[in-house]
Amino acid sequence: MSQGSNFVDYVKICCRSGHGGPGSSHLHRDILTSKGGPDGGDGGRGGHVIVKGNAQLWTLLHLKFRKHVIAGDGDSGGSSLRSGKTGRDEILEVPLGTIAKNAETGEILFEISADGETKILSKGGRGGQGNWHFKTATQQTPRYSQPGEDGEEAWNILELKLLADVGLVGFPNAGKSTLLSVVSAAKPEIADYAFTTLVPNLGIVAYRDNKSFVMADIPGIIEGASQGKGLGIRFLRHIERNSVLLFMVPADTNRTIKEEYSILLKELNEYNPELMHKPRVLAITKSDMLDEELQEEMEKEVPADIPYVFISSVAQKNITELKDLLWKEINK
Repeated sequence: MSQGSNFVDYVKICCRSGHGGPGSSHLHRDILTSKGGPDGGDGGRGGHVIVKGNAQLWTLLHLKFRKHVIAGDGDSGGSSLRSGKTGRDEILEVPLGTIAKNAETGEILFEISADGETKILSKGGRGGQGNWHFKTATQQTPRYSQPGEDGEEAWNILELKLLADVGLVGFPNAGKSTLLSVVSAAKPEIADYAFTTLVPNLGIVAYRDNKSFVMADIPGIIEGASQGKGLGIRFLRHIERNSVLLFMVPADTNRTIKEEYSILLKELNEYNPELMHKPRVLAITKSDMLDEELQEEMEKEVPADIPYVFISSVAQKNITELKDLLWKEINK
């Protein structure tokens, strides 16, 4: 299976909840009663379409080819005040961090952020009331009841935004995947060409005293990504849910460190200005090729308003110091 085929973070589904069952208009009759009163029961509620959080899922792949979700209709009410059976609910399990939207208006309906959390995406129609509800002193044998209400039908979008403590931000070949593979058990694809990573990767980073935090490798941003260049904004939304942004600039960049950092910051700002309020850390990667004198010169190019560290994932240089810095920012 190719790298991108098993990660799905966007699906569009037509959801139809069940219709409510009609109420009954029955009049009581038995061997001892020839003209009894109304005893028609209520119709059953139509089935809901429900979205449920599942911490074991990390992709919407299982919903990729499920374009129509149809819940069951409620049954009709019966005699002797018997209510109709409730329609079958359809439950869609999704990863944590999934947002539901109305496909036509773009309105955000809700977000799933906890394991086992449930939200109704399409509400089932209410069952109709039986004729026993309508009896009065002057109308003792009503021969009418309510029909069931129709269910809802709409196209909805389920969109996943990864929940992680640290999001890696950098141009292709900045060393993001290599760092993730070193500090966690994740095995992202690593190669010497642009856009090696085509989908986000998550890894759990072990820290001191049995503590840990989650790191997300976001596919490479390029200049103009917020306008659709490269992979465009497809994966920029995953950065919105990260507590701390780790900017990664390679020591062998053709630009200065400050220039490359500024371009990355500009792309995030154009996509969503709220990202500017997130804590940021700067890592200058591939620094094992630098001697002390060259590193001191490069330090003069580092922006003054961000904590930074020179690292080398391959040589394990300053990896512990980077974890300390990230942990400090996460827990501020």
